[in-house]
Amino acid sequence: MKILIAGASGLVGRATAAVLRDDGHEVLRLVRRAASSPDEVTWDPAAGELPVEACRSAEAIINLCGASLAAGRWTQRRRGEIRASRIDPTRAIAKAFGGTVSDGPRPRVLVNASAIGFYGDRGNLEVDESSAPGKGFLAELCRDWEGAAMEAAGLGARVVCVRFGVVLSREGGLLPRIVPFYRAGLGCPLGTGRQWMSWIALEDAVGVIRFAIGEDWLSGPVNAVSPMAVMNSGFTRALGRIFGRQLSAPIPPFILRLAMGPMADETVLSSTHALPTKLLSSGYPFRYRSLEDALYQALAMEKGEA
Repeated sequence: MKILIAGASGLVGRATAAVLRDDGHEVLRLVRRAASSPDEVTWDPAAGELPVEACRSAEAIINLCGASLAAGRWTQRRRGEIRASRIDPTRAIAKAFGGTVSDGPRPRVLVNASAIGFYGDRGNLEVDESSAPGKGFLAELCRDWEGAAMEAAGLGARVVCVRFGVVLSREGGLLPRIVPFYRAGLGCPLGTGRQWMSWIALEDAVGVIRFAIGEDWLSGPVNAVSPMAVMNSGFTRALGRIFGRQLSAPIPPFILRLAMGPMADETVLSSTHALPTKLLSSGYPFRYRSLEDALYQALAMEKGEA
């Protein structure tokens, strides 16, 4: 199968491209610079310019585009950049699924990234794919992001919106930012520590994408999270056990708000207990259900050798 990936330079994108190639698929990567290898295709999503021939010849398109949420405070300008980096490419890609029979073949499926930020801060409430969107910048962003992807569904495509939780990997995301504190014995809970963290190992994040491509019945939102979500206090205790030490006192919420601004309330202080209902009902074989097992694997460590 020929598969086109947008956002292939990111954490999940790199891992997905490698696994799909190992599976024997032909993988092409959309890049925003001049193509420098045979597997790259140049595009300009901000201008809505799409390499139509490459898109039409692919059987599946994976869209993982999106600027980092953690790169700087959420000023009005930064929020605009975060939105544009997700919605503009998604709308451009959705157009590839249009046309008539005389235009030739079209891709069959779009697997589009989203996030459990869709649900907002829900406290102890469990949410799944049938739950309504929450409130706040991230919830509105994810709602509009998925809406842009579903434009392809209106053109006859099967669309899967993968709502990722916190992806665990030593190559990027949360862990490389916080592990140095735990190595120094300075790790600790954030805020009250009672906020739920819905997480997923990188291997399973990629596995869900593969699953979404191959299962023709699957469409709409899919929560890419482990069935065993934990509170922030449990997450930090697990890391503390691995490294043998952590601080007992949490970082107060007001300190986090001073350091991060409004972003704190929608990220590290937000509580989202998301359930992977669709994946569980389909029998998706999670590789890592246990947080501690996922952390040891993500950190490339053996149990008992921390």
